[in-house]
Formats: sequence, structure tokens, C-alpha cells
Amino acid sequence: MNAALLALIVFVTFALGYRFYASYLSTRIFALGDDDPVPSREFEDGIDFVPTRKDVLWGHHFTSIAGAAPIVGPAIAVIWGWLPALLWVTIGTVFMGAVHDFGALAISLRHKGSSIGEVAGQVISPRVRTLFLFIVSALIWIVLAVFAFIIATLFTSYPGAIFPINVQIVIAVALGWAVYRRGIPILGPSLVGYALLIAAVFFGNAFVDLVPWITTITVTQWVVILLVYSFIASVLPVWLLLQPRDYLNAHQLITGLTLLTLGLIVAQPVLVAPMINPNPEGAPPMLPFLFITIACGAISGFHGLVSSGTTSKQVGCASDAKPIGYGGMLGEGSLGLLAVLASTAGFATFSEWQVHYGSWGAANGLSAKLSAFVNGGASFVAALGIPVEVASTFIATMVIAFAATSLDTGARIQRLVISELAEAYDFEPLKNRYAAGAAGIAAALLLAVTQAGGHGGLILWPLFGTTNQLVAGVTLLVISVWLRRQGKPVVFTLVPMILVSTATIIAMLGEVIGYFSNWNEQWLLAISASLILILDVWVIAEGLKVLAEARGPAAEPEAA
Repeated sequence: MNAALLALIVFVTFALGYRFYASYLSTRIFALGDDDPVPSREFEDGIDFVPTRKDVLWGHHFTSIAGAAPIVGPAIAVIWGWLPALLWVTIGTVFMGAVHDFGALAISLRHKGSSIGEVAGQVISPRVRTLFLFIVSALIWIVLAVFAFIIATLFTSYPGAIFPINVQIVIAVALGWAVYRRGIPILGPSLVGYALLIAAVFFGNAFVDLVPWITTITVTQWVVILLVYSFIASVLPVWLLLQPRDYLNAHQLITGLTLLTLGLIVAQPVLVAPMINPNPEGAPPMLPFLFITIACGAISGFHGLVSSGTTSKQVGCASDAKPIGYGGMLGEGSLGLLAVLASTAGFATFSEWQVHYGSWGAANGLSAKLSAFVNGGASFVAALGIPVEVASTFIATMVIAFAATSLDTGARIQRLVISELAEAYDFEPLKNRYAAGAAGIAAALLLAVTQAGGHGGLILWPLFGTTNQLVAGVTLLVISVWLRRQGKPVVFTLVPMILVSTATIIAMLGEVIGYFSNWNEQWLLAISASLILILDVWVIAEGLKVLAEARGPAAEPEAA
């Protein structure tokens, strides 16, 4: 099967979804208008609530939700064949993920920029608010550990990416200072900064030759370094690092997507992976784990946390929620699509593909799956005449930059969630943003270094996926209850909620059993997964009860 033709079909589907489905949701379901009040202007504080231009915020939101998950998930899931992964990315993005992200952003705008956990407390009950915040905190806890592992793994596999990643951080801080302290328009300086980043990619391997000891840093040591960095990033003003770096990442992502797409068109590669591979050695069953392994490339609870946790506090105009929320998820779906194709058509032969996918743990597990995307994507880019070594460094830098963005955003969201819980229980020490941020990072470090002998990798990924999808299901349920009370149809959010929650609860039950069977190495995962599952079922039960009793505004006593 020709990979370029498949890409064209999916891109057309995404365009039609945005043109018709997103427009219907924006005007008829969420009723967002240009003149609606927005939290960023009502509560502007220069730290979290910052009115931001649509194009700048789109870049921040897109790269925050993208991270490395829409690359890692599909790169793992193609072990079951390219067709199931491709179908889930396409259908999930248009009808589930984009609706989830858009809905979470819209409902947060209607609730003063509150996180989805806070909104759950107002829409369902205060008890659900607390339970949901604990689930959200657990998800971010896992996100921080997982993405630190991903970056650490790529740093050790592709040390040439270390130099450009650090250059990007310096450029981002300088860009944030120039834009917000000197009033310089962002586009010009960001393009200059991006040119410097691209130049740094070409010098990445030369830097390793100059500083060879950097290759001796282990994965675990990188995890510690990265989590310390993410704490620093989480307490800085959002305009100083997150926004400008995400804007740079948007340039990088657009460049990467463009190069990969052009490479597809020029190379016209054929998918060498099987269409369906139902029983690969050592892998969990395709159903329901396909829907768990590909989370962020189709639907992701983490996106709702970004939409309501940081993005809603920066939206300058309510109608911007459509291109940012729904459009941002289509961008992520595009990345997921290219990850599927790079991991199935980026190899010359089926035998080469089997080196990475002969079994679940083939060629060192997570490292091999990440390499499948990096090397496969590099083969597409090389078709444009770019040296393979440079192309590999660029692709690796792109993946690491997105994963680092998820670290930054996740650490900030964790700080906000811990502070919200501290406020709810009047626990003064954790109301401080430095203490809350440090507590979140310390917990992530504990998870990263104690489980599976300190080599989480594929062990942590299924738990990330299930917890992520459980949060997505609850988010869709909260949005459904709110829509019912507004007298709006709920089918657009309730059907995805039922599908995602059912598949995820079944998968989580299987994971819990597996963790308990390997208690010595996975005791923390066993306890955590059990508590998360209990809390989620509790929240869903209460939410469905409220949904069944909810009435439209005309029937509410308050309206009378």
C-alpha cells in the first residue's frame, strides 16, 4: 500500500472535519462569540492569566498537547499492524479527541478559566471535584516520569540532539524577554531564533565530539536532570519560557510535518509492515490496548488538562477556541498519522521492520520503537536530499523538544492541581507555588527510579495510557452534564465518553492484575493503578447519576 495515498486520504478527512463538524460544535453546541468575556482579560496577572494572540497561543497549545506521545503511541501500536492504528488515529481524532479538547477549553472559558477538576466540582459535586483532582494529579505524576524517560532514552540514543535542545531553551528565554519586556513583535525574532536552532542541529554531533563525556550520562541520571529542570520551568512566568519555546516548537513542528509530508510525496514508500498483526509475541491483546497505546494521537485526557489548566487562561477571544482546541488536535492527529507511516513505511524490507517489531520487547523495547520513528522519518526526509545523519538529528530534536514541552506543561499543571487540593483542605505549606511544584517533581522522581528496576520504559507506558484515557472519559462526562444543563444535545460527547471509558476500564483491570503478579518490582504501580481505577469508577458513577437527573435551564429552579 502506498503511504502517500493513505496520508492524502487522512488529511482530507481532517480538513472536512474542521470545516463542517468543528463549525457546528462552535456555533450550535458551545455557542462561542467574539464578544464573550474571557478569563485572561478578567483576571490578568502576568503569570498564568495572560491575553495572547491566537497564532501565538495556537503554537503554545499545539506543542503542549503534542509532546512526544502522538509519536511514541503510534510507534508502539503498529506492532498490531498499520490498519488498526491508522483507523483509530483518523476516527478518534475527528470525532473524539478534537471534540474532547475543544469542549474542555470551551467549558473552562465559561467557568473563569478553572481546571476541568474545578469545573467537575461545580457541575457534578464538590466530592467529585476532589476525587477527579486526585486522578488528574496521578496522571500528571505518570506523565512526568514517562516523558522524562522518553527524553532520557533519546538523549542516550541520539546524543547529537543534546546541543540543539539546550540552545532552544536559551533562545526561548531571550525571545520571551524581547517580546514581553521590550514589546518587540514575536514573529521576526522567533524566525531568527528558529534559524539558530536549525543551525545548532547541524553542529549537534560536533558538540558531542567536543564534549565526549556527555555520552556517559545514563538514562537514570538524565531523568533526574530533566525533572529538576521541569521544576524550574514550572515556577517561571508562563511568558518567559513556555510560550516562546512552544512558539519555536510550532515552527519546528510545521517544518517537520512539511519535510515528512514532502518526503512521502517524493519517496512514495510502500508499507512493509503487515496490515493486521493480531497476536505479536509478548504484546497485550490488541483490543482494548490499541485504544490505550495510542492515546494522544487520537484522544487524550492530558489535553483537557492543558486546555483548561493553561490555555483557557490565555485565550484572548472566545471564538479562538475552535482553531486552538479542535484545530490543535487535528495537528496532533497529523503527527500521529506520520508516526504510523514512518514506523511502517520507513523500512526497506519486512525483515528490517521485524528487528523493531518481532516482539513487544524486541531490540530493547521503548528505545527500538522510538528509533523506528526517528530512523523511518529520517528516511523520508533524506529523499529530499538532506543527509541522513542530519535528518536523524533533526527528527530526534523535534521529538525531544515536544516531550520537553509536555514536561514543562505537566509540571506547571501539577503545581496548579496540588495548590487547588491544598486550598480545598486548607493545607498552607502546599499553597506556595514552589512547594507545590517541588512536591509534584519529587513524586515523579520516586516513580521513575523505583519501578521496574529504574527502567520504566514500556512498563510505564500502558499505565500512562489507561490513566490518560480514564481522565478523558471523565472530562467528556463533565462536559456532557454541563451541556445537558444548558439544554444542548449531549450525544457528541457522551458516545465518545462511553466508548473510551469502557475500553479503558477493561484494560486497567488487566494491568492491575499484571502489576500484582510482579509485586516486588511493580508494587507502587500496583497500588497506584488500583486506587486510580477505584476513584475513576466512583467519579463516573456519580457523574452518570447527575447526568440522568440533569435538566435544561428552563426547568431549573434558579431560572424560575
